[in-house]
Amino acid sequence: MAYTCRQLVEAAFEEIGLASFSVDLQPDQLQSALRKLDMMMAEWNGKGIRLGYPIPATALGNDLEAFSNIPDSANNAVVTNLAVRLAPSYGKTVSMETKVAARMGYDVLSARASKIPEYSISGMMPRGAGNKPWKNDTFVTPADDPLLVGNDGELELY
Repeated sequence: MAYTCRQLVEAAFEEIGLASFSVDLQPDQLQSALRKLDMMMAEWNGKGIRLGYPIPATALGNDLEAFSNIPDSANNAVVTNLAVRLAPSYGKTVSMETKVAARMGYDVLSARASKIPEYSISGMMPRGAGNKPWKNDTFVTPADDPLLVGNDGELELY
């Protein structure tokens, strides 16, 4: 089950040493941290790291009780990166372990989001030394276009 935005924010505060059992977090602090979470997730979304987080349409942001829709495998990366962003606002220094976890988590999410482009071999690429000269096919034939349309017309995209 996905964490709520409140759980992510409180976990980030715990990461920087402002746990709810030692410090009473004020509602404005929680809302400020939620705005930073919204901005971070919007930034990641723009970089292609799409985790299913509901990006708010207005500057008011998300509700703290809303589900984040982030997969469980990405929770630690989100929490530690949010903690790194929150710490300077509260005069805290993030531990080296948190910084390393944040960087490694972001790198994993970034690697998952990246896609290696596929290239097709053109008709001008020679087949190579194993080619039999009597076959008269010394060049690689280009791949067929993977998008096929029926006989009744052109493909229209709306």
